[in-house]
Amino acid sequence: MKILLVYPQIPLTYWSFQYALKFISKKAGSPPLGLLSVAAMLPEHYDKRLVDMNVTKLKDRDILWADYVWISAMVVQKESVREVINRCHALGVKTTAGGPLFTSEPEEYDDVDYLVLNEGENTVPAFVRDLENGSAAHIYTTEEWADIRNTPVPLWDLIDMKHYATMNIQYSRGCPFHCDFCNITSLYGHEPRTKTSPQLLSELDSLYRAGWRGGIFLVDDNFIGNKKKLKDDILPALISWMKQRNYPFTFITEASINLADDDSLMNLMVKAGFMTVFIGIETMDEDSLVECNKLQNKNRDLIACIKKIQKFGLQVQGGFIVGFDNDNASIFDKLVTFIQESGIVTAMVGLLNAPKGTKLYQRLAAEGRLLKSISGDNTDFSMNFIPKMESRLLIKGYQRIVDTIYSPRKYYERVLTFLEQYEPAGFTAQRIDRCQVLAFIRSVFRLGIIGQERRYYWKLIIWSLRKRRNVFPLAVTLSIYGFHFRKVFRRTEEILK
Repeated sequence: MKILLVYPQIPLTYWSFQYALKFISKKAGSPPLGLLSVAAMLPEHYDKRLVDMNVTKLKDRDILWADYVWISAMVVQKESVREVINRCHALGVKTTAGGPLFTSEPEEYDDVDYLVLNEGENTVPAFVRDLENGSAAHIYTTEEWADIRNTPVPLWDLIDMKHYATMNIQYSRGCPFHCDFCNITSLYGHEPRTKTSPQLLSELDSLYRAGWRGGIFLVDDNFIGNKKKLKDDILPALISWMKQRNYPFTFITEASINLADDDSLMNLMVKAGFMTVFIGIETMDEDSLVECNKLQNKNRDLIACIKKIQKFGLQVQGGFIVGFDNDNASIFDKLVTFIQESGIVTAMVGLLNAPKGTKLYQRLAAEGRLLKSISGDNTDFSMNFIPKMESRLLIKGYQRIVDTIYSPRKYYERVLTFLEQYEPAGFTAQRIDRCQVLAFIRSVFRLGIIGQERRYYWKLIIWSLRKRRNVFPLAVTLSIYGFHFRKVFRRTEEILK
């Protein structure tokens, strides 16, 4: 059987990093881990190919080669998904679909031949069995959570790694918290499920043998959901593995703010090669934190927590939201001040949206305030419900936030605030690879000569070379990130005019 796995195109967004990727001659941030894992669940004798539309074009001959086209996607890929489905129909090739988009909105894709929903470990084997017996049903779904200790190693040989900036793996699924606006618990559960340390190291071995060296994104929605297992087993094993191989990787992941409460956990993460954590800050307003049930952030000095994590050697990327019912016109200036003082360089500020399957969605539906489905991009100035604050005031205030924090002056001030107190681990600070050299050369021309930010760029570059050479590569990287963020928001604002 010939199976073509297709990952639809991700539009230009905050996290797509399209503008930044050009500096290092990469085509996409990371490969489609879900499809690579599903490919490993299919029988070995199947003939498998993968087309990542973010890396290469999907051609008609690719589709016609296949007996079935398997599609996986997130909500933000909706437009490209529809194009792929329509092309398969036109060419007479049957489609199979799964992943977060189809699991959340199966009713929107009734024209897909087979919907294999929820977690593939549970539904893919049943579908394959029925397909081979000629009795495949239209929908496969389950209410059971998968035992991810049985998840196979992704089939890395289906991709060309040179096109990607980072690789990605998954250690756990689920989150112990219940934020009202987040659909993670509806998709993956409230109790974190984890892989074993041998299993995790086996996946790292597979990347190492494939020749990968560099960044790896652990895509867990909350990496520290089970702190005890991390400290007693996973991180010590990872530290040993990394030392034996002279630290071939660096890691980025997502965590909750209570990471700041555990010094030993932060120490272990840094020793294991973790450099960056994304943390959902959302808001500093206590009433809004209660409103969205983000109680783990409540009654904290959030800036002190962030700075503590940074001082341990972890860069904090932060997610922020405006549009809560408790927000008033003062929230915009408060958020700008907070972001600048915190030194969170990569500060993703988005408008509140309500994904299907969340408590927020249910509440807004009951109140008659829902308008449409979410776009999947909460930085595109769209909302899928009627906010309590007057919409025009909210959009204008949101625009003022992003225009301010990503203006060259404010952005580079924030970079300096962060780098002045950040102390990276020695093994991560010393290596400069070809991509970094290439990025620096291109940044000199694009940012230092023709860019409107050139004055701030050179100030940062000279400061880092004179005073903090160990953070010079990061200073260049963050400069390039800023360029991408400004371009994304300006492009979105132009489209909305």
